[in-house]
Amino acid sequence: MHDSVTTRRLFRAPERAALRNFLVAILALSFALALALFSAAVASQGRLLLAAITGVGALALAAWVGITIVPSMARRTSLRWIAYQIDYKLTRDGMIYLFGVLILVLAAVNTGNNLLFVILGCALAGILISGVLSRAVLTGVELKFDLPEHIFAEQPVLAEMELRNAKQLWPSFSLRVLGESADNDEQILTRPVFFPYIPRQSSTRQKVELRFGHRGVYRQAAFAIRTRFPFGFFEKTRRIDSSSEIVVYPPVGPTEQFYEVLPLLTGEMSSYFRGRGVELHSLREYVPSDSARSVDWKVTAKSGQLMVREFAREDERRVMLVLDPFVGPASAGPAGARPASDHVVARHARFERAVSLAACIAWHFNEIDSVLEFRTDRFATPMAPAEEIIYDALGTLALIAPNDSAQGGAFLDDLAVQRDVFKIILTARPQRSIPTALWTSSYFVFIDSL
Repeated sequence: MHDSVTTRRLFRAPERAALRNFLVAILALSFALALALFSAAVASQGRLLLAAITGVGALALAAWVGITIVPSMARRTSLRWIAYQIDYKLTRDGMIYLFGVLILVLAAVNTGNNLLFVILGCALAGILISGVLSRAVLTGVELKFDLPEHIFAEQPVLAEMELRNAKQLWPSFSLRVLGESADNDEQILTRPVFFPYIPRQSSTRQKVELRFGHRGVYRQAAFAIRTRFPFGFFEKTRRIDSSSEIVVYPPVGPTEQFYEVLPLLTGEMSSYFRGRGVELHSLREYVPSDSARSVDWKVTAKSGQLMVREFAREDERRVMLVLDPFVGPASAGPAGARPASDHVVARHARFERAVSLAACIAWHFNEIDSVLEFRTDRFATPMAPAEEIIYDALGTLALIAPNDSAQGGAFLDDLAVQRDVFKIILTARPQRSIPTALWTSSYFVFIDSL
């Protein structure tokens, strides 16, 4: 198929003109070479005038080719390969090979043996061929890196890397793709990806398993395409700039804290939303203030005492999840001294556990199709089905940082007036600073206890 495409291209009008120019240039330069050789021959016979004429004719013919044909051919040539940044590194095999070449040089010079000079020439040609071929397999290669839309920390994800060989005649062999990151950036690709063979005018794809250890932003400043083809004497690397950036969400797998909080949370919500509705919540003994319509006569007959039914409200699954990033001011310590490092590390660890717990709770309500609202001190989603706002909430949790401002946590005071929504609040504020009205409609998880 590629051969037929190449053949059709050769018979197009622009291609025919380029081919004609190439053949004319080859013939003209061949004739100029013949004139130069003839000039040298007649000069040795003492026919200086004829030698001068033929020599000038050879130079004029070569100049004509350089002025008229070479520029038109150069305009049709892609010069992108000149801009390729290719770094060279001598390998251990290359060092051994160069040491052998050095020995051949010394032996050939000292002995004057023609066979040693022939072997030396072949050895030097091997270095030249290695450099030309390795550069050829790196040129004309384009890279594409596709990542999933949503990525969670501590969970493996499959990405896809594609290398396309745009060269029309030559395939590429033995390519490795590695990631390069800027200073202080977490890079995306941490392991090399190997491509043994890429046909000409074709592409090859590889699946790449990635795992990210923590939440946050990961950036890939550049990719490096590396090869040791064909002999392994030199390792050549071509750098491709990249603007890849991903946001990794906190892990959403159930944690120890989640298993501890969920039963308490379920009980608090059941207690808060107890009331009239259509779904049976529980059975209890009759009290004088209950309506006779709530009596469950079947259960009453079995138990021998009046029992009434309680129903769950229809809005039981409307929840507001709040993460307060306030962690309190840093420990002052002695005058002019920095906070103790162990205190800072412990505080950071507790905050990370709180972020992970908030992500687990949000994901739990998404799985049970709740109506959810998520809030922090600087971000809020509308009250909507959890599947509509879950990734906005997780994206905020991926980037949130602890706040040690003196005013931190004050936004919780505004939530006290919203008594019709059950609130789950993760905070490090002291219990005595929380408004009393907020306690009646909220369940608190204190970060310092995590």
